[in-house]
Amino acid sequence: MDEVDLQLLDLLQTDAARSNQALAELAHISPPTCLRRIKRLRDSGLIARQVALLDSDKLAAALGHGLSAIVEVTLDRQGNEECESFEARVAADEAVQQCYRVSPGPDFCLVVVARDMPDYLALAQRLFTSDANVRNVKAFFSIKRAKFAPRIRLKA
Repeated sequence: MDEVDLQLLDLLQTDAARSNQALAELAHISPPTCLRRIKRLRDSGLIARQVALLDSDKLAAALGHGLSAIVEVTLDRQGNEECESFEARVAADEAVQQCYRVSPGPDFCLVVVARDMPDYLALAQRLFTSDANVRNVKAFFSIKRAKFAPRIRLKA
């Protein structure tokens, strides 16, 4: 991987909908070279997938604002098997956007979304209450998101 690859990855993180022509111009390479490099980056797994980031405030008129929460979860037993079992269960749930195993403090921090409080209650019962190994759950509900920048910093 060289500077051009890093530049292409950075450009894609900013706007993956750019045409190959536009990416090539911004990276100062030819369109065929750009296409070949991006294919190689995808094939190597450096580009895991491309998604559209939706504007939740603009969708609110149709769907409601919903609830976003950061949830700290402490397990009763923290053995590798118990942690992996909990992790697999929450990662498979559509309401869980992000799952982090953390230390010190709680064992996991989750970012979850729910339509409303009854939907969050169902999520809590499904993921936490039904699991005898969950010792403690602490949820922090977002009242405003000041920043959302899902990017990996590629340059110093």
